[in-house]
Amino acid sequence: MSRRSNGEGSIWRRKDGRWVGATYALTNTGGRKRVHLYGRTRAEVREKLAQLEHELGRGVRIPVENWTVGEYLNHWLATVVKPNLAPKTHQGYELIVRRHIIPAIGSKKLRTLAVIDVRNLVQLLQQQGLGRRSVQYTHAVLRAGLQNAMRDELVMRNVAKLVRIPAPQYEVGLGLSVDRARLLLTSSKSDRLHALYVVAVYLGLRRAELVGLRWEDIDLSLGVLSVNHTLQRVDGELRLLPPKTRTSKRSVPLPAPVVDALRQHQVRQAKERLRAGPNWVDSGMVFTSGIGTPLDPDNLSRSWYAVRSVLDEPLPRFHDLRHTCVSLLLAEGVPPHIVQQIAGHSTIGVTMTIYAHASLDEKRAAMQRLGERLG
Repeated sequence: MSRRSNGEGSIWRRKDGRWVGATYALTNTGGRKRVHLYGRTRAEVREKLAQLEHELGRGVRIPVENWTVGEYLNHWLATVVKPNLAPKTHQGYELIVRRHIIPAIGSKKLRTLAVIDVRNLVQLLQQQGLGRRSVQYTHAVLRAGLQNAMRDELVMRNVAKLVRIPAPQYEVGLGLSVDRARLLLTSSKSDRLHALYVVAVYLGLRRAELVGLRWEDIDLSLGVLSVNHTLQRVDGELRLLPPKTRTSKRSVPLPAPVVDALRQHQVRQAKERLRAGPNWVDSGMVFTSGIGTPLDPDNLSRSWYAVRSVLDEPLPRFHDLRHTCVSLLLAEGVPPHIVQQIAGHSTIGVTMTIYAHASLDEKRAAMQRLGERLG
C-alpha cells in the first residue's frame, strides 16, 4: 500500500486489481467518517480523492446515511416539501419523483450524481414521449431537491442547474367574444349551476375558487365577494385550502347581474334542501351537489360539457371563462392593474401576456385607426 502525506488520504491496490482511495471527512451530523473511493487506475483514484478533498475543504459534509438520489428525494419530500408547501404541490412533486426520477436515476449515489446523469434523464423522458412541459416540470423538481441537498451540505453543486432544457410552450386559450359569452350564459339558465357560470364569466374566478366559495364569503346586500379558499381533492378527499397565491386572496365588488344570479341560486338551493329533507348536508358552500355536499371540481366537468355544447367550434375550456373576464375588462378600457386585482394574478405581467387577447376585429379596428391617423 502506498501512503500519501498525513491528512491527504491513502491509495492502495486490492487483490482483485481495483485501486482504492480513502480519507477522513466530517459528516452532516458533526462526526468523522472514513470515505472510500474506487477506480481502475491509481490516477483515476487520485483524481477522485483530490476532487473529494477539494469539496471537503469548501465545507461539503458527507452524509452518514450515504443517500442514493431516490432515498434523499423521498426524505426531502417528507421533511421539507410536505410540512412547508401546499398539499397539491407535495402531491405533484411526489408523483414526479416516483414516476420519472427514481426509475431513471434513483439508485445513483447523491454525492456522485453528475451532469451527464441529469442530461440522460432528460433525454430518456423525451424519448418516452413526455411533453415538453412535463419534462421541464420534472427537471424543476429535481433541481429543487438538489438545491435542498446543497443547503444540507451534502453536495457541492446543483448539477441539475447545469443542464439546460427547452422552455415549455404553453397553450394559451382564447376568451369568448361578447356574443359567445352572452349565448353561453343564456343557455345555461336551465342548469342548476347557472350562477357559477355567471360568476366565472363576470369575475374570472378559478375553478377551485368557485367550488370553494361559502355563503359567508358573500355579502349580497353590500355586493361584495371574498375569495378566501379553494376546494381541491388531496389524497382522495376534498379539502378547503388557501388560495393559489398571496394575491389570490381578494375581495371583488359584484355587478348587478351577478347579485341577481346568486339570489336566484339561493332560492334554487333552498328548494333542493326541502327535497333532500334529512339527507341534506349543511356544508355552507355556495355551489354544492344535490344534497348539499361540496361540489367536486371534477364533477363540474359534466355540467360544463353540456352547457358549452351550444357554442360553435372550437369549444372553450372551462378555464377560458377566466380568459374571457380578463380580456373583456381590458377591452372595456379597465386599467391593467385593476384587472390584475380582480383576477388575483400574482403579477401584472400575467394579466397582460397570458390572459389578454385581442380579437381579429379589435386588431383590424386598431390598424384602421392608425391608418386614418397617418393617412
